[in-house]
Amino acid sequence: QVQLVESGGGLVQPGGSLRLSCAASKTFFSVYNMAWYRQVPGKQRDLVAAVNPAGTTNYARSVKGRFTISRHSANNTVYLQMNNLKPEDTAVYYCNAALDLQSYWGQGTQVIVSS
Repeated sequence: QVQLVESGGGLVQPGGSLRLSCAASKTFFSVYNMAWYRQVPGKQRDLVAAVNPAGTTNYARSVKGRFTISRHSANNTVYLQMNNLKPEDTAVYYCNAALDLQSYWGQGTQVIVSS
């Protein structure tokens, strides 16, 4: 059973920073594509950032230059560093691990950007 455990969400003022963490099972971490998605009520879940096993990254246009995704095999963790946060970044953020037809989700962590 693949498990993804997220942490790091919270309340932050506009312009602030947060770092989300997603701890994954060691047995699959090295071969899966890892990603962060976010979802607001009533809307679809959207891709924020992704990183493949080779370390190649891609970002949604709305976060490029502000967010950084990284994966660390030493502790089987994927991070999402979020800087210069804006109110429109408010959402529940989900970690995802995917390979071929397999896709696994974390429980989600709430990020609120508000003054």
